[in-house]
Amino acid sequence: MSDPFDITKALEGAAIEKLSPENSRFKIHSEHLPAGDQENAIEDLIFQLKNKQERCVLLGVTGSGKTFAMAHLIERLNMPTLIMSHNKTLARQLYQEMSNLFPDNGVEYFVSHYDYYQPEAYLPKRDLYIDKELSINERIEQERFATVASLVSRPDCIVVSSVSCIYGLNAPETFLSNHCRIHVGQEIEPIDLIRELVGLQYHRTTSNLSRGNVRIRGENLDVWMPSRDDPLRIRFGFGGVEHIQICDPVTWEILDELEEAWIHPKEFFMVSNERFEASLESIETELDGQLASLKSEGKELEAHRLEQRTRYDLEMLREIGHCTAVENYSMHFDGREYGERPYCLLDFFAAAAKQFHGDPKKFLVIMDESHVTLPQVGGMYSGDRSRKLNLIEHGFRLPSAADNRPLKINEFQKLVPQMVYVSATPGERELLHLCETTNQEAPLGLRHFPGGGGVNVPEFSKKHLEAETMYEMLQSIEGIPRMEIRPTGLLDPNIEVKGTDGQMTDLLSKINERIVKNERTLVTVLTIKFAEEVAEYLNKMGVKAHYLHSEIDTIERTEIINALRIGHIDVIVGINLLREGLDIPEVSLVAIFDADRQGFLRNERSLLQTIGRAARNSDGTVILYADGMSPQMGAAIQQTLERRKRQKAHNDANKITPMTISKALPVMGSDVEDLITGTSGGKRLVSSKGGRKTRDWVSSLGIGAGQWSSHNDVTSNISQPIEKLNYSIEELKEIMAQAAIELDFERAAMIRDIIYEFENN
Repeated sequence: MSDPFDITKALEGAAIEKLSPENSRFKIHSEHLPAGDQENAIEDLIFQLKNKQERCVLLGVTGSGKTFAMAHLIERLNMPTLIMSHNKTLARQLYQEMSNLFPDNGVEYFVSHYDYYQPEAYLPKRDLYIDKELSINERIEQERFATVASLVSRPDCIVVSSVSCIYGLNAPETFLSNHCRIHVGQEIEPIDLIRELVGLQYHRTTSNLSRGNVRIRGENLDVWMPSRDDPLRIRFGFGGVEHIQICDPVTWEILDELEEAWIHPKEFFMVSNERFEASLESIETELDGQLASLKSEGKELEAHRLEQRTRYDLEMLREIGHCTAVENYSMHFDGREYGERPYCLLDFFAAAAKQFHGDPKKFLVIMDESHVTLPQVGGMYSGDRSRKLNLIEHGFRLPSAADNRPLKINEFQKLVPQMVYVSATPGERELLHLCETTNQEAPLGLRHFPGGGGVNVPEFSKKHLEAETMYEMLQSIEGIPRMEIRPTGLLDPNIEVKGTDGQMTDLLSKINERIVKNERTLVTVLTIKFAEEVAEYLNKMGVKAHYLHSEIDTIERTEIINALRIGHIDVIVGINLLREGLDIPEVSLVAIFDADRQGFLRNERSLLQTIGRAARNSDGTVILYADGMSPQMGAAIQQTLERRKRQKAHNDANKITPMTISKALPVMGSDVEDLITGTSGGKRLVSSKGGRKTRDWVSSLGIGAGQWSSHNDVTSNISQPIEKLNYSIEELKEIMAQAAIELDFERAAMIRDIIYEFENN
């Protein structure tokens, strides 16, 4: 059997000296050096990893420079690294930061390539079958190709990924057994090269070139790989290949000259003819067995349904080599057995590590915001399997469809040789895993925690879990590097605890104090209805506020946050969205309602994450509105105050003056799709979640619907009371026109009457 991790064939003809990890090293480009706690944390982690510690935990508070520390860790270890994040937005931010820090290395972005995805499903109670619907983002698909191409052709790769990395891909060997390597001086005829490229499923064209096409004109052969922004032009002479050039896709201006090029297949999933035929036979064998099983159970309808669908898929596969739900037969095409895990991106890391570093285990995984990402990884398999079992039971799919799946949590953990969990609030799973890998006795609160990262633990007991706070557990676990001193000198925010009587009046006065200083406020509550009510109340009191919750779609969330930073909004009222990764230096006040309530939204970890949103401003303050003091609330306050004390002592000793983080303001009205999907110019398809309000949220604030790019002081004051409009006639005409644009015709008419009165006087 061939080795799925053998990529030597893909490197035939390569300049071997460029593939040495000692020559192609990771190198950070930055004017800054590690500061604060960063250097000690980096050294501790390197010591642990070089001593073969399988799991490490880095505790880094908000604003402590966790990304910068990750970069230095990668540079010093000098091995391929996968950085995982729990959503596309944060993954894209990490990718952009790593790209800036490592401009000479292979920094790639690997997330789900679907703009929209409705999986196939069946709801037995309603007898409702839902067909698969999807829209693939071509730009992200290109970046996925680029990720795989980089991993198999260079030793210095950093991949920033969402949990998409645990979903199935073809084996590295399958992808790499079909390739074409071209180098200057190679003796090959253009027509022979075209035959090779057509064999890789590239389409020959004589007109305009697009991704996945090949074209020949005279002595020039042009090929555009799906993984690249720009096509390759291969120039032939009498002796063969004379030039390999990277060209501009529009002007065909030469951008760069290459000595060699590795051209990968057009498609991710390719199989040999022999394997293809064997797969079809295997599908038919499984179909016959499942039909017999269903009929023996008296499920004639299910058997008929399954036979019709599967026979149709087989016919399509034989005729055109593809069918709509081909992924459901991936087990057969991969040659896997029932229950055997699918190949995934981690296998490509193992292949790259084996080829370039001599050991398939010599790669690193860094899990950012691990307290969210790790549970997300663990939950993917169960949700997918539940949906697939319904389809299988009712005759929509063969049993093998269940093996087209994400990794189980224990499979994921076995594939990762070394991992660093990074979080300001490490979760129970990470802490338990650290204790097990370092042979420490787990704190009482962890011994009965379920699903500790894929290891075997006793059944869950709520009283045991609540026996210790996270703060107490962290004190008893050794070997956790901490970054609590910020390079900027910023302190953890001040904390005030106030009763709930008169909380709205108190909050309003505190918000107004921030508005005078051109600072912003975040308010977090427990329910969607209350968030909307608080925002409505603040608006009535003259404060520009807006709610932010799960019924606001992703694009609009980003615009609301950008509007807060710029100053079009003074306050955002949210629920659970004002936590991880929200970087708003302008926020100096965070208010938490019902801080003493027990539950997920007010546990120790959630409180600490929310408190951290005020840690990027030198005047950061957090107000906890509560009538009591829960253990979680007390632990969060204790941690914050102790850190603040250490931070202040460090600043005093080093004569550091805390300075609010300076960050460029966003431009409203610009294309935010790049932030959400990591693309530019791609088609966007985001389904609306149907929030409670049907009006445009910008219009509801009276601050210029869709007119974000205008910073005109006149139009920005359009919502002022009529009697307070103290402008010239020309300025009033501008306000009138703006009111008409917003469809506020009543106000426009009132301003028109004022203009008439001025003109007649």
